[in-house]
Amino acid sequence: QVQLVESGGGLVQPGASLRLSCVASGTTFTNDNMGWFRQAPGKDREFVATISPSSLSTHYTDSVKGRFTISRSNAKNTVYLQMYSLKPEDTAVYYCAAGTTGHHISEYDRPGRYHNWGQGTQVTVSS
Repeated sequence: QVQLVESGGGLVQPGASLRLSCVASGTTFTNDNMGWFRQAPGKDREFVATISPSSLSTHYTDSVKGRFTISRSNAKNTVYLQMYSLKPEDTAVYYCAAGTTGHHISEYDRPGRYHNWGQGTQVTVSS
């Protein structure tokens, strides 16, 4: 049974940093593209970032480029999202997801590319 467990969320002030982690179990992590999505209250789930199995390719939504960095440790079955210069508009529940590799990295901005999802971790950016 595939399980993705996110952690690292919290309440921070604008301009602060956070690092989210997502530990995978029950999956061949090294074969999966991993992604981060987020969902703010009243809004649709939104793509944030994705990373290929080898870490050679990454892709970000425009609003987080230069502020967020996705990375992974295949030895630890863990994907990370380092977030800098957080803004109130980054407030959302953040989800990690695992997808079968084989498509261009830009195609992993679609929820349909992912077969497993975590339960999410809340990030609140507020003064």
